Amino acid sequence: MITRLFSCASACLAPVFLLLSACSGPAAHPSYRIGFSQCSTGGTWRKAVLAGMERELSFHPEMHLRMLDAHDNSQRQQAQIRELVRGGIDLLIVSPQEAGPVTPAVEEAFQRGIPVVLLDRRITSEQYTAFVGGNNLEVGQTAARYAARLLKEHGHVLEILGGVNASTTANRHLGFAQGLAAFPNMHLVAQVNGNWDSVALQPLLATALKAHPEVSIIFAHNDEMGLGAARVLRQLGLRKKVRIIGVDGLEPGLVQQRALTASLLYPPAGEDAIRTAAKILAHQPFKRENILGTMVIDSTNAMTMRQQIDKMVSQQRDIERQQGLMQHLLATYATQQTALYVSLASLLVALALGAVAWRSARKNRQINRQLALQNAENDKINRELASRNEEYDRINHELTSQNQENDRINRQLLQQNEEISAQRNQLEVLAEQSRADTEAKLRFFTNFSHELRTPLTLIMGPVEEMLSSGPALTTSQRQDLTLVRRNTQRLLQLVNQLLDFRKIEVGKMAVRATEGDLVAFVREIVEVFEKPARLRGVQLRLLSAKPKLTAWFDGNLLDKVFFNLLSNAVKFTPDQGTVTISVQPADDGQALQVSIADTGRGISEQDRAHIFEWFYQGSQGTVAKGSGIGLALAHGLVRLHQGLLTFSSLPGRGSTFTVTLPRELPAELRADNPTDPSEMLLEVAEEILNDVNSETAAIAKAESDTLVLVIEDNEEVNDFLTRKLGGDFRVQSATDGHTGFRLATELLPDLIVCDVMMPGLSGLEVVAQLRADWRTSHIPVILLTARGAAEQQVEGVQAGADLYLTKPFNPTFLLESVRTLLANRARQRAQFRREFRLDEAAPTPDQKFLADLTATVQTHLSDTNLGVEDVARYLGLTRMQLYRKVKALLGTGVTEFIQGQRLDKAGELLLDDSRSITDVAYELGFSTPSYFSSSFRARYQLSPSEYRARHVTQ
Repeated sequence: MITRLFSCASACLAPVFLLLSACSGPAAHPSYRIGFSQCSTGGTWRKAVLAGMERELSFHPEMHLRMLDAHDNSQRQQAQIRELVRGGIDLLIVSPQEAGPVTPAVEEAFQRGIPVVLLDRRITSEQYTAFVGGNNLEVGQTAARYAARLLKEHGHVLEILGGVNASTTANRHLGFAQGLAAFPNMHLVAQVNGNWDSVALQPLLATALKAHPEVSIIFAHNDEMGLGAARVLRQLGLRKKVRIIGVDGLEPGLVQQRALTASLLYPPAGEDAIRTAAKILAHQPFKRENILGTMVIDSTNAMTMRQQIDKMVSQQRDIERQQGLMQHLLATYATQQTALYVSLASLLVALALGAVAWRSARKNRQINRQLALQNAENDKINRELASRNEEYDRINHELTSQNQENDRINRQLLQQNEEISAQRNQLEVLAEQSRADTEAKLRFFTNFSHELRTPLTLIMGPVEEMLSSGPALTTSQRQDLTLVRRNTQRLLQLVNQLLDFRKIEVGKMAVRATEGDLVAFVREIVEVFEKPARLRGVQLRLLSAKPKLTAWFDGNLLDKVFFNLLSNAVKFTPDQGTVTISVQPADDGQALQVSIADTGRGISEQDRAHIFEWFYQGSQGTVAKGSGIGLALAHGLVRLHQGLLTFSSLPGRGSTFTVTLPRELPAELRADNPTDPSEMLLEVAEEILNDVNSETAAIAKAESDTLVLVIEDNEEVNDFLTRKLGGDFRVQSATDGHTGFRLATELLPDLIVCDVMMPGLSGLEVVAQLRADWRTSHIPVILLTARGAAEQQVEGVQAGADLYLTKPFNPTFLLESVRTLLANRARQRAQFRREFRLDEAAPTPDQKFLADLTATVQTHLSDTNLGVEDVARYLGLTRMQLYRKVKALLGTGVTEFIQGQRLDKAGELLLDDSRSITDVAYELGFSTPSYFSSSFRARYQLSPSEYRARHVTQ
């Protein structure tokens, strides 16, 4: 009977046990083992990858990660991949050190049915499940476009490479090179192999910067090397001159602190790799190629990115804290569940004993009352358990609400990022439009100024000739002509001021300072104004604290400054007034001050805020207004000189302009042997006139048969040149470049006089075509132009011109220049004939040098590190001697010559189909097959495989 009662009680309580077991928690997820082969854990980016994986794994307790570090060793990584596969894993994540050596081990894992996720870098095979990482080619292209925008598409760039054989380095460099190709004035002048190490690169970078002082921006393949570059720039004193672009973007504070100018975001793919792995293991749809985007982090968005990162870190901490609370509640729930099981077991025993007692001792009412009390206690326990279950439900609801709030915040952050990107793009468009408008305005002023030089030529040429013709002119006529020349020179001065304004705007005005006496310099300028001031009764007083005050200054710049200031002072000072010029030391002798004070009417309040603005003309009353250029030009020139131009004024009492100049200037602003263009022109004129005296007889005999071709689009100038040269030579003329070149090839003249600025074919293009054609390459060319800047004259000489004359020019000087060039050409022909009679069988020294150079390079083609220094050492020359020699003979650099020899040899080796393309690349000294392929395609417009297929078939 007792047994039946016990069985009955057990049967009644069994459903209770089943119900509690069902409520004990969710069913257990299957456990997955993931192997992670990391090429290296060094560096901020790699640590961020691992941290991202750990954050994502906190949401997947069923996934267990085992990570092995290869320490940048491809062989070790290959062995570690096989070790992970042997240990039994459900999925493999690989971040390769090098694509080639790691590929076999990855293929073995894939062929055994193990899903493979590639992180950041690829392998040379397609046997993998998914790829997660950034687009390094896009990173390089974005860096190139941003660098071009910083330098206004004109400058020199230095690149700091990452690992030597890393695909990341190759792709970032290739993208950077492709991006720079879109900007012809952006030049990659040097590369430094940083190998991801911010310390090791510093000596190499310092050497490269000293060899290339023109570098304006550095592109580092990660932020750590960018910080190393920043240390080198601080040591060399170039931090303000050279900007740095890094890659990673994990620490926006580096941009905020101006350690880096900008950083390209290269997102750590740790979270994305784990999410992809979870989808693969759960047999859910997934993307095979997961390419993460990039963006530029600079001063415009660094603070926003920093705030977003801090917000995400804060949210991650909240989630981790909530997960900890959840684990604590689950542990408490498990403990209480165990107590409930114990209580139910006790209840079962009590029921069994109660049944025995009911059967054996029905008369004992006290035992029954105790059983009743026990049942009441059990009911209380059940109510407590129900109450706690409700508490658990409330906590789960709060966690769900918090997750929803986190999702809302994330969506809000994404929306803000999109708005910021749209605003940034709009600002870039507006800035580009503003730059284009400004450039169009400046181009108009410059072209207009150049056009003014042509009529000035037609005025000054005849006037100079009439004034130098002799006593045939009356006194009145000579005075009138002198007046015309003086005002024409004044107009030319205004044109030059416009051109100086353009030079300052585009940053082409250079300071070439020499050490001199500033007091004597100012005195010479003051003496120029003494006569016009005396005519109006204006007194000029020059006061100096010392008889001589030396300083470093550029006289060509400062004479324009003081000339404008003194001109204004004399102009705005009334008759019988005073202009006081004082020179004295300042800043404890570290600087000099030149003050020019007048007793004029002063400057009004409304004009003071705009006095140094370009083209601003204040209210001058009855005084004639100026061009609005003088003071702005003076202000800009003083700033170029690292000085300061200030003023003070009292209405009705006059104005004082003060120029403060440092006595010492940096080495890059000094010129130990300054070259004044006017002095150079005078020296050339003297040499030409001296040569003319000695060659007059020989030239006069041949002048009647000498043919001169004049190419000038302005009809008046063309007629003027034809008349002036027609008295001594036979002259043919053309009014455009195309006609002029055609006549030159048909007539083969003895000399050509050509204008530079012509529609259709410019003068520089005419010279280039003349030099390129074997029929006309020997003809001397004189270029005439209104473009008088030094760099423009250099451009003309580089194009092949023999002489470069600036409008307006002296007709006599032009005529004598023609005679001298013809005499020099005759001497060159005689010298050539003498050399031509030498024994041509023996090679010249230049031919022997080229033979030795070619043999040396071909002997060491397999040397990957073969450079200019190595070739110079083999030939017994210095680096500079070798560079100048090769440049003079071949017109190319040593590095380009070595690359050309390698690619020529590659064309021969590829015809042997028993050699693989990889073997050919390494045999010829290329660092990677991908670099070899890109270089080969650039040379032959075919890939190595296409080249081999085409030529072997033929």
